Amino acid sequence: MPFLRLRLLLAGFILLAAPLGLAAGPAAAAPACIGNPELKPLRALTVRTAKGEFRFLVEVADTDRERELGMMCRRSLAPERGMLFDFGRERPDAAFWMRNTLIPLDIIYIRRDGVVRSIIRNARPLDETPRPAGGSILGVLELAGGRAAQIGLQPGDRVDFPIFRSRP
Repeated sequence: MPFLRLRLLLAGFILLAAPLGLAAGPAAAAPACIGNPELKPLRALTVRTAKGEFRFLVEVADTDRERELGMMCRRSLAPERGMLFDFGRERPDAAFWMRNTLIPLDIIYIRRDGVVRSIIRNARPLDETPRPAGGSILGVLELAGGRAAQIGLQPGDRVDFPIFRSRP
């Protein structure tokens, strides 16, 4: 009987600890994922590729804290949704990683003129390997993993959004 009580106690601890990031598995790799991430208002963004125009609704991460959290802790991302990181000024050395990011993402680095500089396709969840842009950028668009390939997005294609029109 004491053994059974110990097993039940341990099972209860694991069930309670998992959401807190104390148990093994994805939750352990993502201790910052407690509760639901805050969602910002959605804004329209257009991507132009050889296949046509594609419209997305994006959250804009334009503060240090929002850029730090990014898409962390999200468990899904609809095909027509994304997040745009607005750095406010060009960044010559930008690199993204997937810390605490639970879903695969396409990471699209965008120059100040709205032209796609480079794309990291299907970045692996929870991978902390820095993925550099390969040159100066003003913004980064994150879409669901595989979405860039579906719409035929390539370096040299264009992203239309006010930050890319209003800054020199």
